[in-house]
Amino acid sequence: MKTINVPTREQVSAEVQVMFDTFTKRVGKVPNLYATMGYSAPALKMFMDMEDDMSKSIFTPKEREAIALIVSELNGCAYCLAGHSMLAMKRGFTKEQTLDIRRGHTADDKLNAIIGLAKSIVENKGKGDETSLNNFYAAGFDEAALMDLIAFITIRVYTNYVFANTEVPVDFPAAEPLN
Repeated sequence: MKTINVPTREQVSAEVQVMFDTFTKRVGKVPNLYATMGYSAPALKMFMDMEDDMSKSIFTPKEREAIALIVSELNGCAYCLAGHSMLAMKRGFTKEQTLDIRRGHTADDKLNAIIGLAKSIVENKGKGDETSLNNFYAAGFDEAALMDLIAFITIRVYTNYVFANTEVPVDFPAAEPLN
C-alpha cells in the first residue's frame, strides 16, 4: 500500500492553511487525520462544515460521542476510537461507559436506543432494523432526530474510511481494546 504522509501546513493550499489555523485555535493542533483530509480543500471543508452544522443537532455532546464510538468500533477505526474515547471521557463518560458503548449496550435506555439504531444502520449497510427503529421512536425521538443520527453516522464513516485508506499515525492515546 502506498504510504500517505501527513501534510504539513506548508504543503497544503492557502485555503486549507486557513482551516488548519481554525483547528489549531480550537484544539491546539491539527490532528493527523484532519491534516490528511487537507490534501483536498473541498473534502476538508465539507467535513468541517458538517461537523459545525451538526453541533446544533438534537443530540447532546455526550450522545454525539456515543454515536462516534459505536460507529468507529464497528468500522474498526483505531484513530477515531482513540480520539472519541478521549473526548467521551472529557464529556463525562467513564472509561467503562465508553467500553460499554463500544460493545453496544449501556445502562441508559435512551442512549441504548441511539447506539442501537446507529449500530443497526452500520451493520445493515444503511438500513436500520425495525426493532431498533421502534426503540428509537419509543425513546422519544422523531424523524428529525433520525436524520441527525444518519448525518452523524455519515460523518464518522467518512473519517473511519479516511483512516482505513491512509493509516496515518494516531496522535491520541490509544483506546483500550475490548475484552
